[in-house]
Amino acid sequence: MLFNSLEFLLFFPLVTALFFVVPARAVWLLLLVASCAFYMAFIPVYVLILLFTILVDYTAGLLIERSTGPRRKTWLVASIVTNVGVLAVFKYYNFFVHSLEDAAHGLGMSATLPALTWILPIGLSFHTFQAMSYTLEVYRGNQKAEHHLGIYALYVMFYPQLVAGPIERPQNLLPQFRAFQLSPRWNDANVVYGLRLMLWGLFKKCVVADRLSPVVDRVYGQPEAFGSVAHALATVFFAFQIYADFSGYSDIALGAARVMNIKLMTNFRQPYLAVSVSDFWRRWHVSLSTWFKDYVYVPLGGSRHGMARTNLNLLLTFMVSGLWHGANWTFVVWGALNGMLLVLENGLRRAASRWSALTWLVAESGVWAQVARVRTFALVCCTWVFFRAETVQDGFFILGSVVAHAPDLFSVHAIREALVSVQMSRHDVALIFALVGCTMLYDIIAERSDPVMSVEGLPRWARWCAYYAVAGAVTFLGVFGGQQFIYFQF
Repeated sequence: MLFNSLEFLLFFPLVTALFFVVPARAVWLLLLVASCAFYMAFIPVYVLILLFTILVDYTAGLLIERSTGPRRKTWLVASIVTNVGVLAVFKYYNFFVHSLEDAAHGLGMSATLPALTWILPIGLSFHTFQAMSYTLEVYRGNQKAEHHLGIYALYVMFYPQLVAGPIERPQNLLPQFRAFQLSPRWNDANVVYGLRLMLWGLFKKCVVADRLSPVVDRVYGQPEAFGSVAHALATVFFAFQIYADFSGYSDIALGAARVMNIKLMTNFRQPYLAVSVSDFWRRWHVSLSTWFKDYVYVPLGGSRHGMARTNLNLLLTFMVSGLWHGANWTFVVWGALNGMLLVLENGLRRAASRWSALTWLVAESGVWAQVARVRTFALVCCTWVFFRAETVQDGFFILGSVVAHAPDLFSVHAIREALVSVQMSRHDVALIFALVGCTMLYDIIAERSDPVMSVEGLPRWARWCAYYAVAGAVTFLGVFGGQQFIYFQF
């Protein structure tokens, strides 16, 4: 079920209303049934995969808690192998098969391996990682095993964040599910805050992201048919499309949960105001970044074994992160590029500490902060090329086109030709810039205070004008028709 669908418009108020009236002891059952219905709206039979991994991880958590010595690790490994195995079969089997076939053909050999025709279960990577964080935290002694199967199942399946995060930790979510019987469920402030956040998330998804999508799809679908300016424009558009799309989903998820007095972790912190690539990754998809840091980067050794090992760990972590995003070499290249940029940043910081003439390269305050923000955005856009490109060859073609014809980016004539080629009128350009400007203005305000909370300080008439303005934009400027969220494919 999509957040931007008529089905959800009916589903959300019904489930929320029931949430506030059913007996406290039955709340977990209501939310679990609702979450199953939400997930089964896509491909019903795939809920069995979720139930299978839930039973495996629930049992593993209990066995880890009860066991001592090497047996604890055995149960942890069994849980991880099961989860990664399910992910590998559904998401990566065909990728590895095709990669092996390509490698064989490159060596002059003939190889045809059987491929699977299964459709990837929606959000599989997200709930797999959330389930793995549970058994890892139980193994580390940071979380007690959950003995209530229903509440554990709800931890994995909670519908607002089931298919695209944020990837929660058990320490945050499980106590809140258990508190339903201990505290009032209705909270005026949380209901109002959650509904505001959902409205803003819908604006970002339906009005901003889905209006940018056609240009991006057109150019990246046939890159050889467009020039360098169109390539650059589509890449910048994609940067804002994926941000508005994914952060819009997160806002709706956080808002829907907050209405029910449940607080999910913040997943985005104004990433395009970052002053460095490392700062960007502290702000972008925070739940995934911290997951890889805690469960991949630190276990590999983190930064504890010298600069060379630190750089290697960064590269490996980001390449694994790239592969997590999709079964395509484009994502591996995207991850590797981000890892290399972080390695380069680390090197520049070390050099700047020894040679003051390089200090401006890593300056993150004052006037240089604005330069750093532009520089960081440009670098991030270069990596987004491979995230969006359909093949690695397309990615290098687009990036090479922009670099080779960089002067055209400042040519009025070339810009006009590019707008015609991507079928954009002056009205379209003005509207897009206004919408993206609103999104960035929100983020600029959010650097100092929470805009959703700040609305409370306005007079009532001003608040309602703001509500009507955003709701009107969603209604009259929004693009509807079942546009899926980008991160659902992961």
